[in-house]
Amino acid sequence: MNKIYVLDNCVTNNFKDSLIFEKITKAWSSLANAKSQSSIKYGVYHNYESDYKGDYTLSIGTDNETDSTTVLEIPNNISYKIFEVDLSTKAENAVFETWTQIWKLEEKLLLKRDYVLDYEKYYPDGKIEIYIGEKK
Repeated sequence: MNKIYVLDNCVTNNFKDSLIFEKITKAWSSLANAKSQSSIKYGVYHNYESDYKGDYTLSIGTDNETDSTTVLEIPNNISYKIFEVDLSTKAENAVFETWTQIWKLEEKLLLKRDYVLDYEKYYPDGKIEIYIGEKK
């Protein structure tokens, strides 16, 4: 079970929150003070209200132990489909474009999400993967 040491959280909505970009940017800025820039960074999506159209909590963290009072654990009993983010295109939109593909797959019923815990994993070498929990 992987542990993620949470540095910041925000509750938002992909379609109804006019402050979504400000909230997410502020949460990610918590990593600027992280002890090690060589650690793996995470954006963890959880506490879903419903599906990708509802409210959710985004937690930003790292795999390096911190003074964080909140530790999220990635459960071993979740089956994940992994989407590698294509960074060869417009890098600043690459993560969002991958999420858009995920939502389209879900709309076409080609991806059955469990909405327990999903996460983005940012490696020190620049590689980014999105892990989507699937119903069994």
